Amino acid sequence: MTLPESDKQPVWLRVNGESIERVVPADRTLLRFLRDDLGLTGTKCGCEIGECGACTVLLNGNPVCSCLVVAVAIDGSAVVTVESLADGDKLSDLQDVFLEHDAVHCGFCTPGLLMSAEALLRQNSAPTELEIRTAISGNLCRCTGYVQIVEAIQDAAARRRAKTP
Repeated sequence: MTLPESDKQPVWLRVNGESIERVVPADRTLLRFLRDDLGLTGTKCGCEIGECGACTVLLNGNPVCSCLVVAVAIDGSAVVTVESLADGDKLSDLQDVFLEHDAVHCGFCTPGLLMSAEALLRQNSAPTELEIRTAISGNLCRCTGYVQIVEAIQDAAARRRAKTP
């Protein structure tokens, strides 16, 4: 079913640093906007009720479940997705340590976990284990038991601190 034009609204966002302007259905979630309209499929569609965290992105620097955010409600905002972490074919330090620590199994939860971890590390260069576990508490992983994920985030934090003068 196609919505009449009166049920569509313009939205302007900065997505991964790029200015994006589209006319979208008023009820389109940020998740659907990113995946369907922009082709950014790194943001995963899990539960669509904000329980699993697979769709986590950064909205104005804060992690959010994109399935719970209506795109037109965040007009003028900045969104960062997992696609922005890598620099071309070169993975980010966070992505590298996830691989090194075997914190990626099936991979479905990984984009959301990476974004939650990235938000934490941007705000806290030396998080405790409890702070890490709290930061990723909205991200469900059925494969790893979280130990490797927490260790990977600790390692990423240490590596970033070592690079900072």
